Amino acid sequence: MMSIRVRPLLALGGASVVALATVASPAPGQAQEVVAEQRTQYQQIRAVEVAGDLEQPWGLAFLPDGSQLVTERPGRLLHIADGERTQVSGLPQVSSRNQGGLLDVVLHPDFEENGWVYLTYSKADEAGQETVPALVRARLDGHALVDLEHLFESNTYTSPGRHYGSRILFLEDGTLLMTIGDRGAQPERAQDPMDHSGSVVRLNADGTVPADNPFVGDDSVADEIWSWGHRNIQGIVLHPGTGEVWATEHGPRGGDELNLIRPGHNYGWPTVSLGRDYRTQEPWSDRREHGAEMTPPVWEFLPTLAPSGLAVVPADAFASTWDHNLLAGGLASQRIQRIVLEEGEVVHMEEILPFDLGRIRDVRTGPDNHIWVLTGENEGGLYRLEPVG
Repeated sequence: MMSIRVRPLLALGGASVVALATVASPAPGQAQEVVAEQRTQYQQIRAVEVAGDLEQPWGLAFLPDGSQLVTERPGRLLHIADGERTQVSGLPQVSSRNQGGLLDVVLHPDFEENGWVYLTYSKADEAGQETVPALVRARLDGHALVDLEHLFESNTYTSPGRHYGSRILFLEDGTLLMTIGDRGAQPERAQDPMDHSGSVVRLNADGTVPADNPFVGDDSVADEIWSWGHRNIQGIVLHPGTGEVWATEHGPRGGDELNLIRPGHNYGWPTVSLGRDYRTQEPWSDRREHGAEMTPPVWEFLPTLAPSGLAVVPADAFASTWDHNLLAGGLASQRIQRIVLEEGEVVHMEEILPFDLGRIRDVRTGPDNHIWVLTGENEGGLYRLEPVG
């Protein structure tokens, strides 16, 4: 079991000097504008606005030509190419109440051969009152989705509509992971291994269950479950150097986590948490130490990050000290945390563009080796982070 070691951080945000120049969003077809620059401890970077005036953007994917697919939570999928945006048709019916809506978007690893686009969204029951996180795929034909297939939905409809999780990650073996939040109303469901809520599920690309999932054949655990005891994972990435799956997870107040996700592991929520109750400000659990049957986080973000979106910096894309670092987006914190790992431990952390771009919803590595960021709620934007010099 991994233990927590608290180590001093080098230049935790203190080494950053920011120069911000805000400009109006470019009209489609106009030159993109630099909206922020920052000299971090090791690398000067700039943020370039690619598209503005997005309504509650949530997920980002790149087509082979480098153009982008962006989901908007009210139920729109946009194709953005050189600042021009076109709405894609053929989506499933989306329930966009509360935190629900159209959420993540990911291309199949063999997209150029099969054209499959994968989407997560909140699906309502027949009465329209309760929802589940659901997964579909469809082929992209021009600006239309065709051959839509419903692949998976969580096994318990829930109200209210929050804590959907819903990030998608393809693994090297062609299977995919989908994160599912605890749904908020009854956190204890994350400790029920027959309930998909509060778990990471692993599926084949066609939505079937892989025969080597950790609990296949165990009648006490749902076959799809890969790991459980999660509150709300909204950042997940495959580390190219190690093949490890890393995730950032919303905790209660002060309890946001960085986790190394391993099959068959229980991450403790809500039995144990490092956070505090929103109402009483008391520690969430009397027992803050994870027992032998539960896996503790690698890191607790203090102060809160409100994490959403997670990427790995490509090798040789920025300063060499950034190679394979994690970049974790933050909503309420309005920043990106650069996280340096050594042998599975956090040894350095640095704030990137604090408060400059607003709420960070998604962070992705683009085909150009730059880092791309989705921000905002009702007036969101798409930005490209580039090295300077």
